[in-house]
Amino acid sequence: MAERARIAHPFGPLYDERSRVLILGSFPSPKSREQAFFYGHPQNRFWRVIAAVLGSDAPVTIDEKRAFCSANRIALWDVLAQVDIIGASDASIRNPKANDLAPILAAAPIERIFCTGAAAGRLYKRLIEPALGIPAEVLPSTSPANAAMTFERLVRAYAPLADILLRQ
Repeated sequence: MAERARIAHPFGPLYDERSRVLILGSFPSPKSREQAFFYGHPQNRFWRVIAAVLGSDAPVTIDEKRAFCSANRIALWDVLAQVDIIGASDASIRNPKANDLAPILAAAPIERIFCTGAAAGRLYKRLIEPALGIPAEVLPSTSPANAAMTFERLVRAYAPLADILLRQ
């Protein structure tokens, strides 16, 4: 069994001055930390779901994912800057330290904040929302651990993104 480790977030946020939506995970998985990029587990459905919602082909490489986010005005970051965690288990998180969202919000016209998964939503509500004063909408996790949620149900749940991102 893996042991709990104290880990600092190993890479920065992805956003630019056109980003309209901020999507927050809880903390990057070991595979994402290894790739130094968001939603890196090959079975994570995030990229396929977002692409389906926007009527696009899913990006594959990190460069394609960066370009996809920029073209679609999506900012990505995580709620937590540092945690004690076992593997990729959000349930094992202890001693969480929140990321500072102020630089993103100062630089980009963010209209809405979304959290991917219940753990990210709970952590955001407890650690960030009180100081920031901006609520976040919680979307279902796209993690392979959330196998009960079908791809089709995920696409329906993520549909509110299209209302913002497809608007000119």
